[in-house]
Amino acid sequence: MLVKIAAVVVAAGSGSRMGTKAKKQFLTLDGTPLVGYALKILDASHMIGSIIVVVSPGDEEYCRKAVVDRLGINKAATIVPGGKERQDSVYNGLLALSHDTDIVVVHDGARPFFSSAILESVIEAAQAHGAATCAVPAKDTVKLAGEDGFVTGTLPRGCTWLVQTPQAFRYELIIEAHRRAREDNFLAADDAALVELMNKPVKIVMGSYDNIKITTPEDMVVARTIIRESAR
Repeated sequence: MLVKIAAVVVAAGSGSRMGTKAKKQFLTLDGTPLVGYALKILDASHMIGSIIVVVSPGDEEYCRKAVVDRLGINKAATIVPGGKERQDSVYNGLLALSHDTDIVVVHDGARPFFSSAILESVIEAAQAHGAATCAVPAKDTVKLAGEDGFVTGTLPRGCTWLVQTPQAFRYELIIEAHRRAREDNFLAADDAALVELMNKPVKIVMGSYDNIKITTPEDMVVARTIIRESAR
């Protein structure tokens, strides 16, 4: 049976920490708009059938012309407005999907350097387990602290992972997780946490330390270095 897989790319952030007039998802990196990197990888994947792009309200037409049409992203037929929080934006993207979608991939548009291999691994893990995320082992020791700034505990380094996107889910699972979170006014750092709240398993697959999320000007410097190194 043919599995219907779609992607939701979240590019609705304000990018205030970047300190630029243009929103970070539309900044050019080596001549390509930042969000365009993710869209090109998803568009080229034989596993992805359609792409929903979520942008800030009012940016739909600009994204269509400056990114989707310019780069020839054929699978990004729908661009929808986001909400106040990232979680609201993802939910808007999920609602725009066809109800017969089997697997949905959620990805942050500010992460340009995931690979097709990571994408396929996350999808396959979601098909097998219901939910999956890519992540990398934490290199540093992670400590917990109270509001007073004092350490309350130390997490075992062998068990700590730095979570990234793409994440993938069975559609009915992630839409239900979002609906429950909205009913409970629960706001999570990522979509996998909403599934965890339902006591459902989330499988970790190996990501990449190059799969950075671009948030500050320093991240753009790192991103250009990654591009130069990959071109060698």
